[in-house]
Amino acid sequence: MKAHDGMYIDGAWRPAAGADTIAVVNPADEQVLAHVPAGTAEDVDAAVRAARAAFPAWAATPPAERAARIGALRDVLVARADEIAATVTAELGSPLKFSQAVHVGAPVAVAGSYAELAASYAFEEKVGNSTVHLEPVGVVGAITPWNYPLHQIVAKVAPALAAGCTVVLKPAEDTPLTAQLFAEAVDEAGVPAGVFNLVTGLGPVAGQALASHAGVDLVSFTGSTAVGRRIGATAGAAVKRVALELGGKSANVILPSADLAKAVNVGVANVMSNSGQTCSAWTRMLVHETQYEEAVALAGEAAAKYADRIGPVVNAKQQQRVRGYIEKGVAEGARLVAGGPVAPREQGYFVSPTVFADVTPEMTLAQEEIFGPVLSILRYEDEEDALRIANGTVYGLAGAVWAGDEAQAVAFARRMETGQVDINGGRFNPLAPFGGYKQSGVGRELGSHGLAEYLQTKSLQF
Repeated sequence: MKAHDGMYIDGAWRPAAGADTIAVVNPADEQVLAHVPAGTAEDVDAAVRAARAAFPAWAATPPAERAARIGALRDVLVARADEIAATVTAELGSPLKFSQAVHVGAPVAVAGSYAELAASYAFEEKVGNSTVHLEPVGVVGAITPWNYPLHQIVAKVAPALAAGCTVVLKPAEDTPLTAQLFAEAVDEAGVPAGVFNLVTGLGPVAGQALASHAGVDLVSFTGSTAVGRRIGATAGAAVKRVALELGGKSANVILPSADLAKAVNVGVANVMSNSGQTCSAWTRMLVHETQYEEAVALAGEAAAKYADRIGPVVNAKQQQRVRGYIEKGVAEGARLVAGGPVAPREQGYFVSPTVFADVTPEMTLAQEEIFGPVLSILRYEDEEDALRIANGTVYGLAGAVWAGDEAQAVAFARRMETGQVDINGGRFNPLAPFGGYKQSGVGRELGSHGLAEYLQTKSLQF
């Protein structure tokens, strides 16, 4: 597996300031794929300085030209799709078909959407006797997670570039090879030197240095709520803009009028997708008490089909974390319907697709983000009870509602305290804003709302 031994700064691969490296491990067979540099504050400073120097010219570049560069980047990602998918599969462990369809397909669509938006967005408007200009915030420090390694990068970098910002990216240490491929694509697309910069490294070192750097105007972070809280505090102390896409504990509410079998099967597929490592996964299935046991049986059967379909979780620590939650669920009295804490294979960081029944709202399974292939099924008495359970966590990132009557589903969804709700299996839309209520984050990604995160407003009065 190819890896660069330097950082991509100011349009070139440069040696790291220090000699420390990070081993990149294949979670399916536990073999080391490559080593990448463990960046330091010195590397981050060099990258931020390059981004700061490149900012005036990129901000002054006409939107149509910025759009052309983003479109060229999209085209390079398409041309290198097989290589990117293979790399994601190697360092994340996702099945190759899923890597091709989702881990490459989604970011290609998002990049394309921003190529179009950059060319058509109204960066200026008339309001009475004023002209309002929307201008780039400045230098963006982007810190991305491992679960969707390319998508999360594109969801930050593409709108930042469209807005006229320059970027320093610190990717997750588990999936840096995908980030290096992205840097190669940026270079191949002709994005000017310094507009995009990459520093690989550990979160507490390189990530913290980037979040706290005085030369960074906005920090965009996707990851756990605990880390997001610290980044928000650091940014707040410096009166710095921050965008946070954090954890979730999404509810999949199946109303009695819904097609139960379809709702359950799609719900199980959603949780098992990406081995459960999706912050918007519908990990709590809410079913009316009259249909509860039928739903439990259907979910157990559906989960069993994924035993050989899903990949491992990303690393040994995550495997232990998920297995610990499964053990806690059993200890707290939930009924194990499928799967369990025992690893299904001797090698690799695999977790059995797991379903729990008789989960109550106060249980750990129903309150904390597990980030693995684990589904909890809760019963409710009526719609008010279902709404109370659905809204009864500190999170509010996503959810789903199923009903025979779409208007009934929409009415329920409007009362959910969450940033995105799928109605009867609604499809992913790269133009729709994504982000959370409550402790699931601050700000939005994707579409025009995602572009707006990287803009600031200036009014000229006449």
